[in-house]
Amino acid sequence: MFLLAAAMFLRAAPLDMPRAEAYLVTEPSGAMRLEDRYDEFELWMSRTVCGRWVDESGRMLSVARLDTAVPLFDGNTATRETYVANIAPIRLKDEDLRRDAADALSPFPIAEDSTAPRIPVRGMKNVEYLHGTNTTAVVCIFLPEGSRSWYYASWELAPGDDIEAAVETFEKEFLAPFRDVAAIHLRSEAKTLDDGRAYRSARYVESAAGGRGEASKLPERELLRADARHSITNYVAWKSTDAKEFSILDNLPSGGTFINILTNELGAMRELYAETVPSPLSATNSLAVARIYASRAEYLAALGENDVEGMEWSAAYWSPARRELVAYLPQDGAAELLRTIRHEAFHQYLSYATSMIPASPWFNEGYAQYFEDTQSTDWGVAADIDALAKSMPAVIATDYAGFYAGSDAERRLKYRMAWSMAHFIEKGAPRVRFKPFENLKKNYIETLLKTRDMQKANAAAFGSQEGLELFISEWKKFWLAK
Repeated sequence: MFLLAAAMFLRAAPLDMPRAEAYLVTEPSGAMRLEDRYDEFELWMSRTVCGRWVDESGRMLSVARLDTAVPLFDGNTATRETYVANIAPIRLKDEDLRRDAADALSPFPIAEDSTAPRIPVRGMKNVEYLHGTNTTAVVCIFLPEGSRSWYYASWELAPGDDIEAAVETFEKEFLAPFRDVAAIHLRSEAKTLDDGRAYRSARYVESAAGGRGEASKLPERELLRADARHSITNYVAWKSTDAKEFSILDNLPSGGTFINILTNELGAMRELYAETVPSPLSATNSLAVARIYASRAEYLAALGENDVEGMEWSAAYWSPARRELVAYLPQDGAAELLRTIRHEAFHQYLSYATSMIPASPWFNEGYAQYFEDTQSTDWGVAADIDALAKSMPAVIATDYAGFYAGSDAERRLKYRMAWSMAHFIEKGAPRVRFKPFENLKKNYIETLLKTRDMQKANAAAFGSQEGLELFISEWKKFWLAK
């Protein structure tokens, strides 16, 4: 007998956003811009899959709408604009394209011959099972009455589940309630399930995300915004909040106040970042995405999915590959999280400002710490001034592995050094006679973009060994005078 745990919990398991690959493009006018390109198959997956849900035994329900053809598996990359302009539709009678799409989505190769339900499913014009003799998952495609698209669904089972009973449950609890209203997507309502009803928490609503036609005319930023919304639109707990240059996705149970504060904070901070560390790039088409989880468990799961190591202690991080700032909201920790987000959001801003070319850790972490600690006036720099001054050239030259290496005390010293340099550049350097460091940031960023070499950018920032020595000398005077 097919058994589901009494009080089984079905939770959302959204797909990650596609991994981006950065290109620095120079226009005929000489203007430079960041162009993100993506694996076409990952773009297709992110736009085709409507949602995924998993229970506590690992059973995974995946649902997709089969309306665009699978790209060739040849590693092609494209911007979203290029991808959307060239996608091929799957029409209702395109059986080969439909089966190709189902095969690409299925956890195993689909069967050559399909089978139909023993009893027609009410509300369905057609249902075809494609799992063949495989007993590890129910895989089917179906066409709801009145729908303009076929849909795909797979239910990956737990060890010991009986496939025949699973098909019966699948038909009763998933297919039978399904209704199409022109552009249907799935929404899941996470709740405790009982009586073996695996899909009572699923309901279906019209979605504004995705699609063709007018979508193909949208600029890259708005296509990314639409894809970000689509990544959460079918999960009841998730919401999207949009501003000009960023989108916030969250599943906070009552996070309206915090999200409003965060929206205002991110808007103000992004203006301050751009004013403090200007970029020569045209960033008018970029979008900063932040994803805020309600629980630490979800946040830690996202760490693993994004292959982020050594950050289990954190409350937020910037994922350059996914182009997302990821965080979770601790209980009674809103103020502290805002400070952390100010830090991580600068990493996000600088990544876009430098076309994803890694900046030196003293610059990146120093300014991130500077914006996090906007009210701080002294980290005890003067007390350790000689030791810090002696180590400054090495800290400037170090890479990320070296910057993060060592004991906690050694890392804190490097962070304090980097912060004190950024603080001096902003508060002390403008008052130095003849302003010798006036173009330090400009020279650093422009050289980094030109050479893709943080050491050459360091050399351009300080000009010469004498320039570095003058910087250290004036930095010491500034901190000793505080």
